[in-house]
Amino acid sequence: MKALKIFLCHALEDKDRVFDLYRKLKKLGAAPWLDSEEILPGQEWNFEINKALDESDAILLCLSKRSVGKEGYVQREIRIALDRALEMPEGRVFLIPVRLEECSLPQRISSYQWVDLFVPGGMEKLIKSLNLRAIQVNAQPLS
Repeated sequence: MKALKIFLCHALEDKDRVFDLYRKLKKLGAAPWLDSEEILPGQEWNFEINKALDESDAILLCLSKRSVGKEGYVQREIRIALDRALEMPEGRVFLIPVRLEECSLPQRISSYQWVDLFVPGGMEKLIKSLNLRAIQVNAQPLS
């Protein structure tokens, strides 16, 4: 059975916290995708990011006070993720807003239930949601 492919969308300023999440997901048996770990020297990063988004089973939008107000590539990734989510049948778990700290959600993703990783039980809720997605795509559940 395949590992659940998870794209980690984030702002550069949140790299340390997102890398911790990357390690946790990897340890649980998922296949997280983080640009700094997956893009090799000489590869075109825009192409690789789009390819990873296309191949992902789930997308985690890692949000912080910095990322929600930041201009730049993170906003582009959020728009691409929303476009991919529109292709999913209703009721599918695919796009998961993950708050790394107390922050407001951008209006365009406010219809999605988010998870707070900074509160007790947050990681467990995220795993439960990712395991539901694993069932939907016939992937190995996280353990």
